[in-house]
Amino acid sequence: MTAHAAPAVNPNRTLLVLASAGLAYALAQTMIVPALPAIQRQFGTSPADVTWLLTAFLLTSSIATPLVGRLGDMYGKEHWLLVCLAVFGAGSVVAALAGSLEVMIAGRVIQGAGGGIFPLAIGIIRDEFPREKVATGIGTISAMFGIGGGVGLVVAGVLVDDVGVEWIFWLSAVASAFAAWATWRFVPESPVRVRARIDWTGGLLLSGALLTLLLAVSEGNTWGWTSAGVLALLSAALVLGGLWGRWEWRTTDPLVDLRLMRQRAVWTTNAATFAIGFAMFGSFVLIPELVQTPPIAGYGFGASVTASGLFLLPSSLVMLVAAPLSGRLGTQHGSKLPLALGTIFAAAGYFVLAWLHDARIDIYLGTVLLGIGIGLAFAAMANLTVEAVPPDQTGIASAINAIMRTVGGAIGAQISAAIVSADFVLGGRFPAESGFVTAFALSGVGALVALLVTLAVPSREHVRATRAATATAEAA
Repeated sequence: MTAHAAPAVNPNRTLLVLASAGLAYALAQTMIVPALPAIQRQFGTSPADVTWLLTAFLLTSSIATPLVGRLGDMYGKEHWLLVCLAVFGAGSVVAALAGSLEVMIAGRVIQGAGGGIFPLAIGIIRDEFPREKVATGIGTISAMFGIGGGVGLVVAGVLVDDVGVEWIFWLSAVASAFAAWATWRFVPESPVRVRARIDWTGGLLLSGALLTLLLAVSEGNTWGWTSAGVLALLSAALVLGGLWGRWEWRTTDPLVDLRLMRQRAVWTTNAATFAIGFAMFGSFVLIPELVQTPPIAGYGFGASVTASGLFLLPSSLVMLVAAPLSGRLGTQHGSKLPLALGTIFAAAGYFVLAWLHDARIDIYLGTVLLGIGIGLAFAAMANLTVEAVPPDQTGIASAINAIMRTVGGAIGAQISAAIVSADFVLGGRFPAESGFVTAFALSGVGALVALLVTLAVPSREHVRATRAATATAEAA
């Protein structure tokens, strides 16, 4: 690649480029969901096999995110953002050209390896933006995760119905190519570097722990939660996690500085992120299934795949407002406030959906409340993470926060699916309405748990004082 002169920092332009990169990745996470039945028919495979298109992406994304976040801290965030976009785009092309399910899964594996896009984008904003624009910028990038999730369901329905499954991957390829060009052309390289060696042992142990944990969670409903395979995977995750923690605590240049991670400002934010992830991902599973159920079941609207995505569109739209608002609130009052408000709105949205879902307006009301809550909370969590760590740890700290969201989301989605699948009506044709009520209520409880954890997050002033004291001690 030809070297290019570092452009002057234009925060608005840079933010637009980084948002396009985040949106390209976020769309890929959910666009595949409405396409699964069509892919199953296309390749004549089983529901369990086609679900690997979701599982493979989740696994490689979780493994790649911390490694890429650390490499960005060490060797340059813009450079590694370009690498991530190139890998993601290559995976999209492989999946689009796939002639078999196995090749399409391989494409999704490659796509997932681009999982460092979000933490790298957040790191670039912290390093390059004026201080007063950092919180709003991070809030906007964080919103892309939720916006892409909702919009992806709508776009996928249109593409699958009108032009074919492969076009969900071609769209990802085009979006990643544009984002890569714009990043190369307009995003300056971050000057912040950490001098360290690459902790390959720590990366391998963390990857093994995440791989076994997420595989157990993803396959729990299919294999059975008490099956030998799931229990073995959970045991392996526990052992590997313990070995990883022991190694990271003792090694000189750890992949993840556990002394930093155990600080109250960091671990409480990560705990809240896990709970919000648990609550949020249930909406991507529950709402489309509920509205697609025909009224003969006693509930639902018999919506098409495309129409069911439209029920989530209001949620995505209000995030465009809620996320920047979260950043502005965080700048003025600290990010703890919008995080608390976000959990309250999210809990209210889920409780509305649990007890009011007989009319379309009920669904729209619930999704709007969810959009406000998720937009406020996601932006605040990212900002709290950035505020709590030194600049040279931004990439890896943001990556760990993203993993907590992913793991919480995977567990929440699987539990929601298990609850809804536990009881059926009309001869086993449709899930019972009671399952949706319980699953929505459980997601609301998850949001309230996040609120309780948020109360333990230290204030901005406390975090700044702690960091100043630590810096003074290290200098001495």
